[in-house]
Amino acid sequence: MPDRAPQPVDRQLPTDEARDLISLVRDIAQREIAPRAAEEEEAGRFPREIFTLLSESGLLGLPYDAEYGGGEQPYEVYLQVLEELAAARLTVGLGVSVHTLASYALATHGTKEQRAEHLPAMLGGGLLGAYCLSEPASGSDAASLRTKAVREGDEWVLTGTKAWITHGGVADFYTVMARTGEDGPRGITAFLVPGDAAGLSAAAPEKKMGMKGSPTAQVHLDGVRVGDDRRVGGEGQGFAIALSALDGGRLGIAACAIGVAQAALDAAVGYARERRQFGRPIADFQGLRFMLADMATQIEAGRALYLAAARLKDAGRPFAKQAAMAKLHCTDTAMKVTTDAVQILGGYGYTADFPAERYMREAKVLQIVEGTNQIQRMVIARHLAGPETR
Repeated sequence: MPDRAPQPVDRQLPTDEARDLISLVRDIAQREIAPRAAEEEEAGRFPREIFTLLSESGLLGLPYDAEYGGGEQPYEVYLQVLEELAAARLTVGLGVSVHTLASYALATHGTKEQRAEHLPAMLGGGLLGAYCLSEPASGSDAASLRTKAVREGDEWVLTGTKAWITHGGVADFYTVMARTGEDGPRGITAFLVPGDAAGLSAAAPEKKMGMKGSPTAQVHLDGVRVGDDRRVGGEGQGFAIALSALDGGRLGIAACAIGVAQAALDAAVGYARERRQFGRPIADFQGLRFMLADMATQIEAGRALYLAAARLKDAGRPFAKQAAMAKLHCTDTAMKVTTDAVQILGGYGYTADFPAERYMREAKVLQIVEGTNQIQRMVIARHLAGPETR
């Protein structure tokens, strides 16, 4: 690959503090994350030390209150941090997004006492979180989850299996949605479960086509006991909390997708400038130039879409429809852009010596996680035409 470094994205940031923050993130990404990304992904190595560094740098709690160790940054800024991290290594960018998702329930629905006790360590004390909603038999139909929490005095006993859990087996805390009442969404409650709780274990990580450095595993709860002081929100409010968290989480996935797409475009442009055929750089050929132009346009459109949704969220306005649109468009863009990047690199794009094939494998999962893109289309359509008739 050519040694020419890609030009940084020209970002519209609201404050000087935000500009300094992005500069810090770029420095960490270029110095600590990107140089080892390909090797560690191939080896399936989880970069726990990077998350420790991010925590020490104040980057694991950016959208949350400074009172509890957060960065108190608007989503508009936090998402651009995610994009920068994901461009360097998706395992890291998506990992920060998942940690933020796992912290959401306590940060927004916990009591003042719960937040004071747990949030400082979660947001800036080196802890790493996981979010447990999906199960082996309930993915898109999350409200049908079967993991149970039964009250015994001042404790709850949790039993069941969660599936597709990012950071499963390495997380320090798990935000777990469990059934405490009737079938359906109104019988679900949220719990904050310590990673070292007796009865909690993780299966071997799934063998995935991409993001090999990010452990995804089933998490088993075999009679795990937690006090009622670790119930987050009221009984039966868990599903509403989960859906609210996912609206913000979908914006995190959208930002990560644009980061991967931007990295793929940068690789394609760099290669096209250096690779010569028929006596000139292949970047001179109109067919390829048009591909690059389309890739760049879709990336800019995706970035604008997720930032527009973030600004709605920051203003306290409804943004669920726009979050679904951003997740849909940005992840589809990432898949298309990374596929085109492989095509531009030709045979080299299909080899592991160049990063394009890794970007393409990683982009695919972004169309699936935190609500498949088919689910996003259902969400958008419900906002437009109302619920489906039964």
